[in-house]
Amino acid sequence: MTDAEILSEFHAAGALLEGHFILSSGLRSAKYLQCARVLADPARAARLVAALIAKLPREGLAVDAVVAPAMGGVVVGYEVARQLGVQSLFVERPQGVFELRRGFTLTEGARVLMVEDVVTTGLSSREAIVAIEAAGGCVVAGACLVDRSNGKADIGVPLTSLIALDVPTYSADALPPELAALPAVKPGSRAA
Repeated sequence: MTDAEILSEFHAAGALLEGHFILSSGLRSAKYLQCARVLADPARAARLVAALIAKLPREGLAVDAVVAPAMGGVVVGYEVARQLGVQSLFVERPQGVFELRRGFTLTEGARVLMVEDVVTTGLSSREAIVAIEAAGGCVVAGACLVDRSNGKADIGVPLTSLIALDVPTYSADALPPELAALPAVKPGSRAA
């Protein structure tokens, strides 16, 4: 699947937004990819995940489980696990720090693929990896639908993305005038 075909899927789903967005990291952006909308169509999700899996290196394929951070990574993580034929788990932040809950467990040394929807700074991915390792898992690779850092985010393990984009981000006190002129919207799953 080419980058143009991938972006076409986002456009068709109304998932490529333009405006002034506050990202989960707190950074600001003029573009936002709403993966929840692109994943709402199971057939589209299956196509995009199949293309992502085709790009994974061997260590990303030979895993015992897929673990995704809630909320954004749950659907894509589930679909990756389904296509790989392995267990799908997720970590969540009931007290502000990722942890496995709901009776989820990992066998000590289980090989894990950590899957996200979007990576911008890599912070959530790194935090999820800490939680997975604390639960006994060994994260061998990471994967995401969209790498907004264009390959610059370091999550501590090899990261494979379906598409890598160079979408500039800004701190709230260093906005370009055209972005500062627009009302800020926080479309993600975490509160401001």
